[in-house]
Amino acid sequence: MSEKHSTETGRTASFSRNTGLESLLKDINSNLWLSEETLLEQQGGLQHPVILVMGPMRSGTTLFMQWLANTGLVAYPTNLLSRFYQAPIIGAKIQLLLTDPRFNFRDELGEFVQQAEYRSENGKTKGVLAPNEFWYFWRRFLAEPGRDVWTDEELRQSMDTRTMLAELAGMMQVFQKPFAAKGMLFNYNIPFLDSVLDKVLFIQIRRDPVANIASVLDARKRQLGSEEAWYSFKIPEYEELMTLDPVSQVAGQVHHINRAVSIGLSGVAEQRKLVVQYEDFCAAPRRVFEELAEKLMMSNENYIGPERFKITRSDNLPNRAAIEKSNSLFKHD
Repeated sequence: MSEKHSTETGRTASFSRNTGLESLLKDINSNLWLSEETLLEQQGGLQHPVILVMGPMRSGTTLFMQWLANTGLVAYPTNLLSRFYQAPIIGAKIQLLLTDPRFNFRDELGEFVQQAEYRSENGKTKGVLAPNEFWYFWRRFLAEPGRDVWTDEELRQSMDTRTMLAELAGMMQVFQKPFAAKGMLFNYNIPFLDSVLDKVLFIQIRRDPVANIASVLDARKRQLGSEEAWYSFKIPEYEELMTLDPVSQVAGQVHHINRAVSIGLSGVAEQRKLVVQYEDFCAAPRRVFEELAEKLMMSNENYIGPERFKITRSDNLPNRAAIEKSNSLFKHD
């Protein structure tokens, strides 16, 4: 399913929405809602932590989610599960039925059993069990789903946290694991999330800002056809940044998001947060696994992933000087 990742409408052809698919999914989810509502009434508290990956777009969050999916430590929103955004507990049961090797009777559904590959395009992955950004799910609980910017107080007054918590608890009950997902829609609302989730682990992904800025500029061109077009969620500084040139816009966007996440995490208990530097993660993912397993009190789990990842950006960026200049404008903010 095509997830909402740009707040602009001028997508390139390969990133256009499939309106027929979205109409069908809306119909299916509406049909399932009455059964899902019954399941929600049976849910208690969170049995496991919710793991929320925070940080700027193009900072390595998709690679991290793909890696996390393959560790076996957690459940996560797959491309299959995302299609049941209004009935994810039922969706989780359907996913188990179709993809769990325990239920693959005489290899009838063997083609569904797969790992998440380490490939993506602007956050979009391929494959039934590849991680999905799950934005449709999170936006369900907002009073105005089309907005990107909320204060914590607005969320306290209007967000349907009761249903959200029941859905998360229900999915974890099905999968019997912590549930990990991207939470970047709420980069500016970490204190609020920390207050409503009694079991949570925030993972902040940070990347070399010059490489991060260059990657966002590339994504603008690839998905929206121009460096001029805003990419990803609008942030509180959006109006101010749009008065600047594109490189400075992106430099400010990356800076302000990193700053908001760091400030938000400053009041979060140490056991409920983990900061991951993208370059360090690529160099030694096993070390991050050990830190993560310790935070989740799952230190007896064995690491089965790659020993390293290739860092996708080199020092030979064609517009490096312009990017570094724009980045310096925000460095001391």
